[in-house]
Amino acid sequence: MKLIARLTRLTTAFILTAILLVACQKEKSQNTTLTDQEEEQASMYSTQADAEADVVFNDVFDNVIGVNNEVGVEGAGVFGRTGNTGGNSSGVFSRGDSLNPANRCFTVTIQRLAPPAAFPVKIIVDFGTACTGRDGHVRSGKIITTYTNRLIVPGAKASTTFENFYFDSTHVEGTHVVTNTSTSTTPQFKIVVENAKLSRPNGNYTMWNSHKVITQIDGFGTLLFPLDDVFQIEGTANGKVKRGDVIVAWNTEIVEPLIKRFDCHWIVKGVVRVARLNISTNSPWIGRLNYGNGICDNKAILTINGVSHEITLP
Repeated sequence: MKLIARLTRLTTAFILTAILLVACQKEKSQNTTLTDQEEEQASMYSTQADAEADVVFNDVFDNVIGVNNEVGVEGAGVFGRTGNTGGNSSGVFSRGDSLNPANRCFTVTIQRLAPPAAFPVKIIVDFGTACTGRDGHVRSGKIITTYTNRLIVPGAKASTTFENFYFDSTHVEGTHVVTNTSTSTTPQFKIVVENAKLSRPNGNYTMWNSHKVITQIDGFGTLLFPLDDVFQIEGTANGKVKRGDVIVAWNTEIVEPLIKRFDCHWIVKGVVRVARLNISTNSPWIGRLNYGNGICDNKAILTINGVSHEITLP
């Protein structure tokens, strides 16, 4: 239970900027040979798109976990921070506030699929036409999740689809599956996102697939003291991004495990590699993101073609 509650804070995000180009120009496919400057731009687009997808689907994970104690850990995600009234000065609801439907701008429908058994169960979270969260994000539409068991149970699975769901102005499509792969000694989850598409009103989009494993690596001996918990994130992702007249296919690989400490908002260590697909080169890797050496700060270094750029994490 403790691991799931802490995972709601696992957000590996970068500055997400919408870059607009001349729409009437012919699109450049991922097969096009690019100049060094275009290669750098393509790497930036890829990195930003991968980060945007992580933000959106980390939010989905939080909400899938947080519905109630029957299926996860009550009070996580929007269930602990959504609404236009109530809450406290930090912008996060207290436990009592988060459980009060009067403080919510969404509704929850629970459907037993094999009554009277508790599982499997389908839960529909309906954000209506515009539900503004305490985190400042506006959600609309529905996320629909089927649970095979409570997610703290090894082997339990939660499969999520979307119905006209928007995260701010981004239309979200795809499937999101969480599986508890814990052993008797190691808390662990596998998170798979397939056939995702994030579409912007201006025609830009990101297509994304991701396979990640999140494992707790420290803090086991202090169940009531979460501040010493440490998590390791491993895995890969791939996708295609359209920004203006540029289309780039890429994949990412965590080449040095990402380390997330519960007492720090940001990833503190680890390296992610970004590659553009379908190009003829001896070294297809065009970007490398380094989160540092364990110090808790909001900085990371993105290196492209030997040139380093400092990234400020939100």
